[in-house]
Amino acid sequence: MEISIHNAAKRYLHDWIFRNLSLHVGHGERIVVLGPNGSGKSTLLQVISGQLTLTEGEIQYTCSSGKIAVDSVFRKLSYSAPYLELIEEFSLIECIEFHCKFKVMVNGFSPEDVLKISGLEKSRDKVLRNFSSGMKQRLKLTLAILSDVELLLLDEPCSNLDSDAIAWYHGMINKFASNRNIVVCSNNLEYEYSYCSRSLNILQWK
Repeated sequence: MEISIHNAAKRYLHDWIFRNLSLHVGHGERIVVLGPNGSGKSTLLQVISGQLTLTEGEIQYTCSSGKIAVDSVFRKLSYSAPYLELIEEFSLIECIEFHCKFKVMVNGFSPEDVLKISGLEKSRDKVLRNFSSGMKQRLKLTLAILSDVELLLLDEPCSNLDSDAIAWYHGMINKFASNRNIVVCSNNLEYEYSYCSRSLNILQWK
């Protein structure tokens, strides 16, 4: 997939989140968008995902078969962020099974395969509301990275992860996301995005 953003701007009420933003993400490219909290990184990621519309400008998506409509791009991407809610009444395995009804997993993985790769097998039947923040983040990353999609969007992917989980995260990227577009948002924590080949700072578009 390729993503082209032209003269984009996003405004909430009277406040411009970013302006005059132009960006091209080539096929298979991995980029990181840097900036402090509240600078607009997450807003940009939500625009790229199709969740938010631009106030000005345009965004285009292209794959080998041609252009992708903005309202269809969700089929081509997966998204992980600390602020995305899980259905907390589900057990872990129920959550994975539910996700697999909407997204095909890489390598034809079954829900049980996904559970094993997550490293959370001991909590198979535990209700998600009783998970720690780190366990929830690990689950979100597992579901996003193992989904068989062309574009992976990761907002602060190492939030609430300890050093072992951060190492697991890098292993997941290396093993299962080698040929995909990845856009990471980070507060300049290099271990979140060390695999990215290009960095941008959202503040340049203020």
